[in-house]
Amino acid sequence: MAQAYDYIIIGAGSAGCVLANRLSEDPNTSVLVLEYGGSDRSIFIQMPTALSIPMNMPKFNWGYESQPEPYLDNRRMNCPRGKVLGGSSSINGMVYVRGHAMDYDQWEEQGAKDWGYRHCLPYFKKAEDWAFGSDDYRSQQGPLSVNNGNNMQNPLYRAFIEAGAQAGYMKTDDYNGRQQEGFGRMHMTVKNGVRWSTANAYLKPALQRPNLRVITNALTRQILLEGKKSVGVEFEQAGRVQTVQANREVLLSAGPIASPQLLQVSGIGPADVLNEAGIAVKHELPGVGQNLQDHLELYFQFRCKQPITLNGKLDLWSKFLIGLRWILTKKGLGATNHFESCGFVRSRAGVKWPDIQFHFLPAAMRYDGNAAFDGHGFQVHVGHNKPQSRGTIRAQSPNVKDKPKIIFNYLQQQEDIEVFRACVRLTREIIAQKAMDPYRDSEIQPGEAIQSDEEIDAFVRGAVESAYHPSCACRMGEDDGAVVDSKTRVHGIDNLRVVDSSIFPVILNGNLNSPTIMLAERTADIIKGKGMLEPSDAAVALGEDWEIKQRSTSAN
Repeated sequence: MAQAYDYIIIGAGSAGCVLANRLSEDPNTSVLVLEYGGSDRSIFIQMPTALSIPMNMPKFNWGYESQPEPYLDNRRMNCPRGKVLGGSSSINGMVYVRGHAMDYDQWEEQGAKDWGYRHCLPYFKKAEDWAFGSDDYRSQQGPLSVNNGNNMQNPLYRAFIEAGAQAGYMKTDDYNGRQQEGFGRMHMTVKNGVRWSTANAYLKPALQRPNLRVITNALTRQILLEGKKSVGVEFEQAGRVQTVQANREVLLSAGPIASPQLLQVSGIGPADVLNEAGIAVKHELPGVGQNLQDHLELYFQFRCKQPITLNGKLDLWSKFLIGLRWILTKKGLGATNHFESCGFVRSRAGVKWPDIQFHFLPAAMRYDGNAAFDGHGFQVHVGHNKPQSRGTIRAQSPNVKDKPKIIFNYLQQQEDIEVFRACVRLTREIIAQKAMDPYRDSEIQPGEAIQSDEEIDAFVRGAVESAYHPSCACRMGEDDGAVVDSKTRVHGIDNLRVVDSSIFPVILNGNLNSPTIMLAERTADIIKGKGMLEPSDAAVALGEDWEIKQRSTSAN
């Protein structure tokens, strides 16, 4: 192994794989990627319908867990993160959501210069290969395949969209285009029936380049500093500790939990946190591990009158047949994540852009893939996407193997509690529409008895789950609390950047894999010093009379 590389990328996840591909495009640039996980060749990773399996396997999942959450009845919350080539893009639900355009303008308002929507949209387009053509918002030129899976063959998907329209909401032909708000088909990162992780889309096509080296099963122990300059990385592989030098930069893409922890164990972070953990302070940076955010969601579950749901396919023989068809043809129920329709709505009048998201699933099941009850059912995942509560990540020792202390403070803020009340009531109203009459039977969860604010609040505290979107604990900005600047460089440390969802200033209205890929695409151009893509002037639609209406045909 060469002892020096121009760039050392820590983590082969959603951002790291993008950086590895784009930086190694220059044959005169040497790139090393260090990944603690191993191969992604498992059928459970590559077959989209098997998504619940790798997410629950220690081989592929770091297995983080929060501290007892004080506003969720002291429950410890599961926080899975990918430990494999492709990172979390190899174990996630493959849902492709960019977020609302106003989310990125909010980033810029909070100090992330030139990260407004007009600057980000061209990089979403650069990344994607959209199955339904190109326009001002979509492209077919990128490596990331995006489509709708099985094209909503189950009638429940279209019934859910129609129910949203009957409840007074808009329909949207493309929630990742001009108009996010409304109900429509959902998009996923699947190509020819296979999970299209960043390992498949970006890393593997670049592995043939002689200037790119990937080392797996390599645990980064710390970032090496000389004064206020990053000079390399110390890592461990098979019990052997090694060091490698970075001639240009170290790029930290370890993810929203590991990146702040690794900064802290390297001596970069709040002095009180480092002192308490027994870590020598090399560079005090108060924002490291602060501003932690995540999405929560509820599962609304209903019995279904017709035997058309996936609950009829959860026995071992049916799973075998689905898997066999996928192995032979890459088609059928094995080729989709089953989230094929969705909705984005505003919780109340006066909210400018959506803050509630729906994922529809034609089954009633748990996240481990097992049935929630006997018989047929369907469920709606609903959550508040613009939470106000903030948490922290704190290293507990100088040893990176000691998992950090994570606390999200979910539902700390009253506004978050009130939006979840809206989630419950609005979901019931949507499912009660005529379009669902042929399918809707009794409500299993929460159950019709849960009605008052107090009853809803108690149910939410006990039943809400993470949507697995931790982010923002190394936020981008120019103020004293920011960790990186608008070019993703760590404040006060030369030759060190953080490039992953930990640097988002504020969480987005949607799933985070697509924005992370966009972030890495744009940062790669920044690092290479090449001209940035021309900003877009594509129009953005907001809800009609949003100041006074909660939905398009209601003055509520």
